[in-house]
Amino acid sequence: MQIPITNLANDLPPVQPAGQRTTRRMTRQVSIGGIRVGGNAPISVQTMTKTKTADVAGTVAQIVAAAEAGCDIVRVTVNDKEAADAMKAIVQQSPIPVVADIHFNHIFALKAVEANVAKVRINPGNIGSRDRIQQVLRAAQDKGIPIRIGVNSGSLEEDILNKHGYPTAEALYESAMRHVAICDEFGFKDVVISVKSTDVRLMIEAYRLVARRTDIPLHLGVTEAGTTRIGTIKSAVGIGTLLAEGIGDTIRVSLTDEPVKEVEVGKEILRSLGLATRNVELIACPTCGRLEVDLFAIMAELEKRLEGVKKPVKIAVLGCVVNGPGEASEADIGIAAGKGVGILYRKGKVVRKVKESEIVDVIVDEVHKFQPET
Repeated sequence: MQIPITNLANDLPPVQPAGQRTTRRMTRQVSIGGIRVGGNAPISVQTMTKTKTADVAGTVAQIVAAAEAGCDIVRVTVNDKEAADAMKAIVQQSPIPVVADIHFNHIFALKAVEANVAKVRINPGNIGSRDRIQQVLRAAQDKGIPIRIGVNSGSLEEDILNKHGYPTAEALYESAMRHVAICDEFGFKDVVISVKSTDVRLMIEAYRLVARRTDIPLHLGVTEAGTTRIGTIKSAVGIGTLLAEGIGDTIRVSLTDEPVKEVEVGKEILRSLGLATRNVELIACPTCGRLEVDLFAIMAELEKRLEGVKKPVKIAVLGCVVNGPGEASEADIGIAAGKGVGILYRKGKVVRKVKESEIVDVIVDEVHKFQPET
């Protein structure tokens, strides 16, 4: 069923003048294993392991790969006793802060805290009696471990769903604040909120409501976004829209793919908005009938040979003389190609002419020699 959105326009932020950077929403700040979230801290990228948590070696291997891809924080499901028992070893071996993802079970939450996780994702109102809630919040507070309250349009409380008729932004907000109120009652303030949905418009509207009405840090995401292609598009639209408005403190791209792919997409969303430093940025024309070199082969080879290079360098390779010189001269390293040759640009200045067969080698050599400005 298509979820109707009735008041999206009312929550739109004011239009910023051209060229003016959007003011970021200021929030309270929490620390997740030393990673600051909220306030003026950099926006962090998260992912979630896809292994069975009891498989410590496999889970840690995924975490290490994600960390090497630039992940800041990783979430691990704790859905059974074996997973809970594995958390201590996983935390000890992880190079980045580990978040325990828990639903309904306060014992698993207590065991995760005992294992020194960096954060617990659990909704206090779903774990039973007042005594159970107090046990979890007190244990987390004693160790300085924050909690993420995660609300999802697909699992709203029955009374809230009955009240609103279907998942709405107000329903998501009401559910989140119900759990926040429980934390407040026990004096627990180190919380992060997410209000996710598979419906991008609903997700945007719900986050806007929370952002407008609270100072709580927000974890952005489109839940169950889908396969890599569709999930990337939905996440870029949803997460990117909010970040462009100054909303959001940490992000997770959800894909039916490996954690590394989620991290890569998340990092690229941040880079596209100037919220993270790029490594190698490759720019190429979309190609048309004016193309006079094999740009497809050139770009494929460049991607392969520059994979893993960690330099903030912008490279532009253009395949015709219409836009080529302008685009190439604006990059750190540029090629404007035509009729089997290319003109090499370095920081806007023409360096020399190179053969088409030399373009990849020349660019790779220029990247290795490139010295970023300090």
